[in-house]
Amino acid sequence: MNQHLEQHGFAIISKVLSADEVQQLCVALGTVDGAGRRGLLAEPAVAHFARSARLIELVRPHLPVEPCPVRAVYFNKTAEANWLVAWHQDLTIAVKERIDLPGFTAWNVKEGIPHVQPPVEFLQNMLTIRVHLDDSDETNGALRVLPGTHKCGRVSAPQIDELREQHPEYLCRVYAGDVMLMRPLLLHASGRSLGVRQRRVLHIEYAGFTLPAGLAWSDQA
Repeated sequence: MNQHLEQHGFAIISKVLSADEVQQLCVALGTVDGAGRRGLLAEPAVAHFARSARLIELVRPHLPVEPCPVRAVYFNKTAEANWLVAWHQDLTIAVKERIDLPGFTAWNVKEGIPHVQPPVEFLQNMLTIRVHLDDSDETNGALRVLPGTHKCGRVSAPQIDELREQHPEYLCRVYAGDVMLMRPLLLHASGRSLGVRQRRVLHIEYAGFTLPAGLAWSDQA
C-alpha cells in the first residue's frame, strides 16, 4: 500500500469497516440536505472516529509528523443531488480567519468560512481519507483519478489537459467499508450518478504540519 500511494497518489484499502460499523457511522452522520455537509469535526462522533487509532495508523506512515484531522466533509450523491466534478486538485484549506501571509493566495469564503491556497509544500504534507459508506462504481459517480499527477505540483488548466493525454485515467471502484487514501494534489474528477443508488463518502483531511503563526484551522479535531 505504501509504495502504491507514493507512486500513484492514492491507495484503496478493503474492509476497514464492517457492515455494522458502516451502518453506525451512517446513523451518526444523519441525513444530508443537498450535496453534503461541512465542518463535521465539530461533531464528537466524527472527531472521535477521525482520531481513532485505525485511521491514524493508516495516515501516520505518509506524513512527516503526527497526523492531525483538520477538515471533514460528508458527501451524498443521489438522483436528487447529482453533480459533475471536473478534473481538479484539492488546493484549499479552511481556516478561522483571514491573515495575509506570503505564499497564501486565492482567498475566498465558503459558507462563511475563509479558505486559502497554501504553498505547495503544505499540500504535499497532507493526506485525505475517503471512507466509503456505499459501493461506488461507474453507475453512481465513482471517483476517477490520473495516477501519478500528485507529483506535478500545482497545475494550470492547460496543464490539466496535457496531463490527461499523458496519464490514463483510473476509475476507483470502492465498496462500502473500504477507504481510499489520496494526496490532495492528485488530479481527480467524478461523473453524475446514472441510477438511484446513493454514493455516501466521509472525506477527512489530515495535516502533517503546523500552520504559520496567526493562522488556525477552522475544522480541527
